[in-house]
Amino acid sequence: MIKKSEKITLVENLSKDLKEAKGLVLVNFAGMGVKTQQELKRRLKEVGSNLVVVKNTLLKKAAEAAKIDTKVIEGSILTGQTALVIALEDSLTPIQVIGKFAKEFEVPQMKVGIVDGSFQDQESLVALSKLPGRDILLSQVLGSLMAPQYGLVFTLQGNIQKLLYVLKSKAG
Repeated sequence: MIKKSEKITLVENLSKDLKEAKGLVLVNFAGMGVKTQQELKRRLKEVGSNLVVVKNTLLKKAAEAAKIDTKVIEGSILTGQTALVIALEDSLTPIQVIGKFAKEFEVPQMKVGIVDGSFQDQESLVALSKLPGRDILLSQVLGSLMAPQYGLVFTLQGNIQKLLYVLKSKAG
């Protein structure tokens, strides 16, 4: 049993972490063994995120103190075994880690989250977890932006080669 003074400190620290977070995801971790939970924590730590298991009542108090979107702490969401994933660096990468982990181990299930300040439901989180990584997305955008320039260069290069061919045939 946690003492009341420890609960107050826990809520204050969690509230501070929630305010500083780039994103957060609530997950249902029912059915996860200790070793599986430790593996998920390790993978999330590698991408600059933390998995925090906290009582739903304390999470609700911390979220209210941090002024988190009230959709995240509705009664229907804060039921059962809830863990909180706090993204400290990148808001999308932890979601992808959870998605891959859930495919591999069939747990945890994502409930809801906040990504870059906007509320995301379970379907949105699952869709975000299937996106390629940030670097891949940026390279795809860059490739799309550069495609017209490459096309123009190849077209102009083809015309120059034709001109050279005509000049060579006239000269020789």
